[in-house]
Parts: sequence; C-alpha cells; structure tokens
Amino acid sequence: MSGFLGAAYDWVKAAHLIFVIFWMAGLFMLPRYLVYHQEALAAGNTGEAANWVERESKIRHIILTPAMIVVWVLGIALALNLGLADGAPGLGWLHLKLLLVFLLTGYHGWAVGYAKKLAAGKPTLAGKQLRMLNEVPALAVTLIVVLVIVKPF
Repeated sequence: MSGFLGAAYDWVKAAHLIFVIFWMAGLFMLPRYLVYHQEALAAGNTGEAANWVERESKIRHIILTPAMIVVWVLGIALALNLGLADGAPGLGWLHLKLLLVFLLTGYHGWAVGYAKKLAAGKPTLAGKQLRMLNEVPALAVTLIVVLVIVKPF
C-alpha cells in the first residue's frame, strides 16, 4: 500500500498540516475558555458563564471537532502511504507520533467533557490544575514536531 498517494502526497501533507494548525489553535483556546468559564462560575456571574458555554460550543463545533476529524483522515492516509500497514522499517518515530496523537485526541475529549461539566455548573478541578492542563497541547505538539522533523528512530 506504500506510495499510493503518488503525486498527491505533498498536497495531502500540506492539507494535513493546515488542519493540524486549526486543531491546535482550538486546543490552545478551549482550555483557556474553560479557565475563564470556571472563574465566572466561582464569582457567581451566571451571565458571563452562559457566554462561555456558547463560546465553548462554537469552538468545538466550528473548529475543534471538524479539524480533528480531517487531521485523522489525512494522517492515516499519510501513514499508510509511508508503509505503516506494510511494516516498513524506520517508522519508530511514526509509532510514537501516533501514540501522542491518540493522547492528544483523548485530551480533546477530556476538554469537551469538562466544558459540559462546567455548563452544568459542576467544576471538578481547582483553577491551578486547570491552568496546568492548558500546557498539555503545547507539550504534545512540541514532541510531535520534533519526531516528524528529526525522525530520531
């Protein structure tokens, strides 16, 4: 199955990267929204909290989820093109990248779930914990970029 994309490979890779940028932008924004939403709840400002519910919903439906789906579809095509399903050698970096993307997808799911908890008025994390969790996407994308560019193994 290796090389099935042919001349389209660079176009698929470019589209994949564009949608990764969209997804990461959303993953950088949503956790920050969650912090502001939780702070509004803690302050008893229900009007502001309601505004954050609407903003969180829009970012999920317009940016985050569609971008994640496109990233996965194009990423799987690229991985198959590189020979992942054929057992091609030298793809250790790709295996680790895929693990990190699975974890990032789980983080995405967690953030969406936490937004729903906040919408129900049920925060379960301290503000400091929530702020620390904001750094997960930055750490993940740093590791993924190094793996893709350097291909250390």
